[in-house]
Amino acid sequence: MSHHLRRLKPSFGVSHLTAASSRSFSNCIFKVKPCGTTVRDGDVGYLAIYSYVDKLIDCTQKKVPMELAKGMGTTIGASHGWVATLKNGIIRLQDDLDPYASYTDPKRIPLPPLVTLPHCQTQIVTNIAMSSSSPEDEDCIVAVKFLGPQLSLCRPSQGDCKWSNIRITDPSFFSSHVMYSKRDGMFSMPAAGGNYTASCDLGRHVNEPKIQMLSYPKQRVFEDLYVKSTGTFIEKEFLRKFDWKHSDWSCRMEHYLVESSHTGETFLVKWSKDINPQDRRSELDLFLVLRIDEEGNAVYTKDFGGECIFISKAESFCLPASCLNDKRPNCIYHLSDTSFGISCMDDDWKERGWRPSFPRPFLVPTKARLQR
Repeated sequence: MSHHLRRLKPSFGVSHLTAASSRSFSNCIFKVKPCGTTVRDGDVGYLAIYSYVDKLIDCTQKKVPMELAKGMGTTIGASHGWVATLKNGIIRLQDDLDPYASYTDPKRIPLPPLVTLPHCQTQIVTNIAMSSSSPEDEDCIVAVKFLGPQLSLCRPSQGDCKWSNIRITDPSFFSSHVMYSKRDGMFSMPAAGGNYTASCDLGRHVNEPKIQMLSYPKQRVFEDLYVKSTGTFIEKEFLRKFDWKHSDWSCRMEHYLVESSHTGETFLVKWSKDINPQDRRSELDLFLVLRIDEEGNAVYTKDFGGECIFISKAESFCLPASCLNDKRPNCIYHLSDTSFGISCMDDDWKERGWRPSFPRPFLVPTKARLQR
């Protein structure tokens, strides 16, 4: 992929987004170029934003802490344009990587000290999710899914904020990714295999998650796959059968729930990867998408209602295709530790490449776009 450079005017101390630039930054991933040190943040660097849609690198004059960009640093997740860091048992939500947030007065919101449940751990985080676009909202709830049984919820705006810790004993959820459903008013996650989901909140399901079995269609599904050729990526036309309840044919199958904020529809995305055992890179990516209704009926679909789905280590989200540069609907934008790409479900068009030196595998929509 070719990258074009352009220079943005600094927006220090000001948070604004023009109509022209909002489309370019509807989703972003970041890199930071070292530029010195400050008393407040130590080593800092200039923030550079890669527009996943426009394929442009935007170099800003905004300085951000280098620790947010280190490959093995403290950054553990992202949601609604906020990044989360974990240091000395404290999770902090920060807007430093928002190119339009204040550089002189960044928002850094510490959450209560973590409490580790017996036989659990709170050092390795699967992902985080938020119930609204800002942790400063009165009703915002933050969810942190740790690798293993523990899921922790808190309401940051409360003065006596404390964690509500939930133990999920079913091992099928130990590595699941959590998301917030506005339709259901709960945090939900899919089980390994994608046959059922668990949902939690700070009300009746704070101690015992709500389990919903999914009802899959009976018919088999055929999908085009594509493979790596010598030195290039090409599309190879061949078919493979999938039995919906036994379709984990690759080395790794990941499941993601994502909800459209515009239509309220919920989708279950099955991301299948063939992993090269030598370099751990994904040689092949295949996506199967199901629309989930409130009764748990799962229907295979290639129609996302004119929207696109974005999947990474951040909380998954949808955006209308009309706000994206090429306006192509029903695409899945995906970013992992080793690769990134676009898969269009309408015509099987795909674009894929190895992930450049982006420090974090997060696709993050700007807060300005989310609040529109």
